[in-house]
Amino acid sequence: MAKKSKDDQAKKTNGDRPNAAPAGTPPPQSAAAAARTAAGAELAVLAQYIKDLSFESPGAPQTLQGPGENPQLKVGVNVSTAPRGDDIYEVALHIEAHAKSDAGVIYNVELMYGSLFRLRNIPQHLMQPVLFVDCPTILFPFVRRVLADVVRDGGFPPLMLDPIDFARLYTQNMARSEAGDQAQPN
Repeated sequence: MAKKSKDDQAKKTNGDRPNAAPAGTPPPQSAAAAARTAAGAELAVLAQYIKDLSFESPGAPQTLQGPGENPQLKVGVNVSTAPRGDDIYEVALHIEAHAKSDAGVIYNVELMYGSLFRLRNIPQHLMQPVLFVDCPTILFPFVRRVLADVVRDGGFPPLMLDPIDFARLYTQNMARSEAGDQAQPN
């Protein structure tokens, strides 16, 4: 094994490139540095509540005996946000479920479930995705349970919604919005 001289050891750069910044110069902000900065981000749930709840079963008690021919369920989802103070945002998840058959309406249920979130140290470019993707994702299991309980208490089998991909919905809405902006003349 050959011995290395002190000159050879001094030339070691530990992966530094020859054009690396001088010692003491702060490195440019990288994705990793941005992640470390975002590590101080805070998303806290301050409160959760039912803002509005409506259940109608106009065909009861006949619809309780069977759904009738060609039962159909239509579910709509909407997310709304509003600032409520310094670093405080209200996020409301509105779900409508309409069940009908050839015989008529089986049931209609509408739920607006809200929450107050404290968002701190979140970069501005990430604020909208956090409000429209992360916050509704946190709320969804609670919304699902309320809907299931209300429909069950109305005399029907519980409505068990599949998980909702809020990231996909957000991306689709952003694409639609951009397509609409491009179609508008300046």
